[in-house]
Amino acid sequence: MRFEGKVVLVTGGARGIGRAVTEKFHAAGASVAIVGRNEEAAKTLATELSARGAKCIGYGCDVSNGAAIDAMVDSVVKDFGKLDVLVNNAGVTQDGLVVRMSDDAWNNVIQTNLTGAFQLLRAVARIMLRARTGCIVNVSSVVGLIGNAGQANYCAAKAGLIGLTKSAAREFAPRGVRVNAIAPGMIETDMTAKLNDEQKKSLLTGVPLARAGAVGDIANAVAFLASDDASYITGQVLSVDGGMAM
Repeated sequence: MRFEGKVVLVTGGARGIGRAVTEKFHAAGASVAIVGRNEEAAKTLATELSARGAKCIGYGCDVSNGAAIDAMVDSVVKDFGKLDVLVNNAGVTQDGLVVRMSDDAWNNVIQTNLTGAFQLLRAVARIMLRARTGCIVNVSSVVGLIGNAGQANYCAAKAGLIGLTKSAAREFAPRGVRVNAIAPGMIETDMTAKLNDEQKKSLLTGVPLARAGAVGDIANAVAFLASDDASYITGQVLSVDGGMAM
């Protein structure tokens, strides 16, 4: 899987899964637009990677803001000249039981994880459809397939991303633009590192492989779906979850 000459935009691209995705594409030769709410972190990573190879630029953007999304995409196209791949990865959590969840907690997560992802997909699709080429990978979650107590807002947003993926794939296919989704399971990140051994053990009881995945597992799957190796794949959801949703 090589991406020389390709321009990839990764949201939430400076930390966690997003950083692993950014580094995977860059190592494979791509130029990367690294987008994050923390502009300084995005720019720092961009400077670090650019010193090793292909061009990288960091951008600050709150993906819950539609106007900010449009302005950021315009800047990316101006700076790189084109856009070949979008990885819709940015997301937030604001957990709580349904009966105690406030409207703000619901709306904040839906706005960032689903509406923002839609607005970014829409902005990028206009460019890709004109070019008659491109690939979009939406990062959903295993809980978008099976649900999770205490995360109704997050699960609804991630399930919505799957519906968005399939609808957009049908719309864009005649113009040669592919849209797929990844559904990660329990992945070792800064968040899981804060869990104690008992909490980790409890979470792993539902994973047939009996271990957590690594951020690199997700990056590998995203790169595959964005590559020419997956040129006949669209509208699909690839679960990378150790069998959790099986």
